[in-house]
Amino acid sequence: MREFLAEITTAVPEGTSQDEVDRRRAAEAVRAAELAATGRLVRLWRPVGELRSIGVWRAADERELHEKVLGTLPLRPWMTVRVTPLEPHPNDPGRTDGDR
Repeated sequence: MREFLAEITTAVPEGTSQDEVDRRRAAEAVRAAELAATGRLVRLWRPVGELRSIGVWRAADERELHEKVLGTLPLRPWMTVRVTPLEPHPNDPGRTDGDR
């Protein structure tokens, strides 16, 4: 499986009820936990003072990432996503022989 850096910004459409926002956010937390348990969501950060997320995700390829991973997130219709494919760096201190 390949790794991808995804920068995600979520914008709630104007006029969306708070109940709908709360429902989707709760479902998002459940789905994120499921994706983490299956190794698809590796790490997730929120830059200080910003309403966006930066995460490392795993999928066979970028198409699978969009369709079967990020596309399953309940907030996806409200998201703008920028994906960068990653590969191991030869000087990565966390690199293992399996990364070569």
